[in-house]
Amino acid sequence: MKATTRLALLGACFLWAVSFVATKIALEVVPPLTVVSLRLLIASACFLPIIATGGRWRRIANRTTLLKLLGLSLFGAGLHYGFQTVGLQTTNASNASVYVATGPITILLLAVLFLSERLNARKLLGIAIAIAGVLVVMGLDTLTAFELRGNLTGDLLVFASIVMWACFTVFGKRITDTLGALTVTATVTLIGAVWMTPIGFLEMQRTGFNLAELTPTAWAAVIYLGAACNFLAVLLYFTALQKTESQKVGVYLYSIPPMTAVAAAVVLAEPITLGLVVGTVLVIAGVALTERG
Repeated sequence: MKATTRLALLGACFLWAVSFVATKIALEVVPPLTVVSLRLLIASACFLPIIATGGRWRRIANRTTLLKLLGLSLFGAGLHYGFQTVGLQTTNASNASVYVATGPITILLLAVLFLSERLNARKLLGIAIAIAGVLVVMGLDTLTAFELRGNLTGDLLVFASIVMWACFTVFGKRITDTLGALTVTATVTLIGAVWMTPIGFLEMQRTGFNLAELTPTAWAAVIYLGAACNFLAVLLYFTALQKTESQKVGVYLYSIPPMTAVAAAVVLAEPITLGLVVGTVLVIAGVALTERG
């Protein structure tokens, strides 16, 4: 894997690691589906000037391609973020953390089944080491707090969102190889914004929420989610996906928990524990081993 591809993946994962804090801030003020709608609209506003001047629309003018992009917009935009955001409100953080850790495994299985990507002992060992690192970073308290009783709806929504992202990664790779990362991510985001905006509007009507109620902090969080996460991070992720195997891209998602913990240590002055150090080393080793498989 080229150094630029690694940097793109690490950049995307870092932006997503910080997104958990931004989402929590936004949800203190804004209803969940409205958050999703706003972040997709903001990301679309970032994509439009780029996509409108490149003559890229002509490349997706046939019906089959449009249907594929519509399907990807369901898995990778509205439904993924909608299920995840609503699910996080109805389950505990420990359960959500455990489910998120299954993402790269799902990507690996789908890549082998549908993209005929090779699976060998080195990749399996690398993913196993990375999983061990994530579990160490989570810590014993998080793992022992996992429970199935009382959180079933939220658990199912979060787990479904992880499966959707795996489908988005694997099935998005094939069309990305044809159309390019920018065209795919921009079109998927724009389509997602078109069909999620009415849903967000209906939620605002049902809850009585008004955009005038957004505080400057909430606006900053929503803008970060749209511009940094849905625009820049997704574009970096798919740019890397265009250049290497999807399972090698997926394993980088295991770098998000250590990055989140480090960010919390820097921003919130939370202690850097031995588990964080050991877990981070294991994640790096697992990613490196998988990447060379």
